[in-house]
Amino acid sequence: MAIKRNVKVLLGTAILSCFIGASVYAATATPNKSPLTPIHEPEFYGSPSSSIASAVALPASSATFSTSGTVPPVLNKDGKTVYERYGNTEKQAEGILKNIEKQLIEQGLSLKDVIYLRVYVTPDAELKGKFDYTGWFNAYAKFFNTKENPTKPARSTVGVASLVSSDWLIEIEAVAAYPTPHGQD
Repeated sequence: MAIKRNVKVLLGTAILSCFIGASVYAATATPNKSPLTPIHEPEFYGSPSSSIASAVALPASSATFSTSGTVPPVLNKDGKTVYERYGNTEKQAEGILKNIEKQLIEQGLSLKDVIYLRVYVTPDAELKGKFDYTGWFNAYAKFFNTKENPTKPARSTVGVASLVSSDWLIEIEAVAAYPTPHGQD
């Protein structure tokens, strides 16, 4: 009987500790904002020196547009190697981001409206099976956190064993937020 009571006390203490820890984290992770303060446009959080946001908050009335995993376009269907057919990771990422940009434009959006990117990178044979994160970061830097597009979306980059085609070195998903008309949030 005493063991069951001790287990219940221990579990209750653990749950309470998690709740208190999460509350303290939430209070410190939202700089200069009360969590209940309404916002009227997307707010990007994070270090000004970082090329990505650590978090993005949206107005409650925001509508979003999400792309499925977008893969690289074929550069040369008769190419003898993956690099001739699709390019290296950087070239593939550039092609993907251009395709995502086209999808966004069709929806009345642009890359400036992107709030989140999820990126899958596979090992590159030319790099002895290492992930070409630098190639991805170089491509990203041509489209985001630039003079033309200062947006720094939140982002996850994940190394994976493979994608559907062994020629693809990268696949990207994007989430964009439609602008909220003033007075409608």
